[in-house]
Amino acid sequence: MFIDPLYLLLFIGTMALSIFASWRVKGAYARYSQVPASSGMSGAQIAQRILDLNGIHDVSVRSTQGLLSDHYDPSSKTLVLCEENYHGTNVAALGVAAHEAGHAIQHQQLYAPLQWRMAAVGITTIVGNIIPFVGMGLLYIAPKIAIPVLALCFGVVMIFQLITLPVEFDATARAKHILAHTGAIAPGAETTAMSKVLDAAALTYVAAFISALGTFLYYVMHMLGGRNNEE
Repeated sequence: MFIDPLYLLLFIGTMALSIFASWRVKGAYARYSQVPASSGMSGAQIAQRILDLNGIHDVSVRSTQGLLSDHYDPSSKTLVLCEENYHGTNVAALGVAAHEAGHAIQHQQLYAPLQWRMAAVGITTIVGNIIPFVGMGLLYIAPKIAIPVLALCFGVVMIFQLITLPVEFDATARAKHILAHTGAIAPGAETTAMSKVLDAAALTYVAAFISALGTFLYYVMHMLGGRNNEE
């Protein structure tokens, strides 16, 4: 079976970038979760405090298993923190909790990129189910059909990842601002440590976008190249 060297290079490059981004965030979290916050507040407490300060009373804060499985679910209005961050009183836990609270604030304020991402979840989920079927089967049987379909699918994924960038960057900026003004994290070493955790996490979203963009461009290039050959 022939393997396109360009695709292999793209696969290895994006995989390496994803692994590096994951390594960065896990390393930063492991290091700075050992730095206690002088305020003594837990992730759950600062998340609830941020929600209260912003007049958000319809969002619940709960814990779940799975390290760094933290997220905000706009459909159920639930702010979910992994147990380590829910109970943790270190700067990493407070930073992650404040970041997720930032998403709740975005939701309350109808922050446009978040609204776009919420609207795109359905189609992106469908596309995610189509890609393996087309890529593993139809691509070898009917490439002239499969390649445009894959280009379209990865285009949807790329746009979703692009929309995700301002959503995540804005939530991080909100977290840093809120934590500084609430006094939950002291200026200086604590603030620097918290920022490094959040900045490392942001790199994972950049890596996801670059991966989707590269794959999209790869299939677009092949699609256009096939058309030129037919002419």
